[in-house]
Amino acid sequence: MTAKKTTQPTSAGAPRSIAPEVAEQVAEQLTPVVIDLMALATDGKQAHWHVRGPAFQDVHELLDVVVVNARNAADLAAERVIAMGAAIDARSGTVGKKATTPAIAEGFLTTEQAITEIVGVIDATLVTVRAAIDALEEIDPVSQDTAIQIAAGLDKDRWFLAAHLPTS
Repeated sequence: MTAKKTTQPTSAGAPRSIAPEVAEQVAEQLTPVVIDLMALATDGKQAHWHVRGPAFQDVHELLDVVVVNARNAADLAAERVIAMGAAIDARSGTVGKKATTPAIAEGFLTTEQAITEIVGVIDATLVTVRAAIDALEEIDPVSQDTAIQIAAGLDKDRWFLAAHLPTS
């Protein structure tokens, strides 16, 4: 009879079945995702405070939803990295230096401008997330699934925002 393999936690809390190099590779892929999501949350809140014009109430409230979703997604990705035993750096200074998202305009924004700018931030974040999805396929399928869940949520938030723009 063969002994049943069990997963024992290491002193850092990561399961022994996860090689440290795998945890580091996951951290390399998910850290940029967390950074861009935190930038999205900050810029989404900035747009939320400064949006003006037609559909103000709807867009103002929707931007808050985007912010909450971005923060939750960042938490999901960061906690995946931590659960694997690696560290993550998403301090505000790091986010400011390393985010790949475009800067949004300063000051008040029309509803159309706020939507367009935040959709641009979401699009840039999706580029980062999709790169992580591709890279994680060979590294860790559970972490890849985390990134896929994040992409699905961003796609939905993008759709909800873009639906407020005039169609051509």
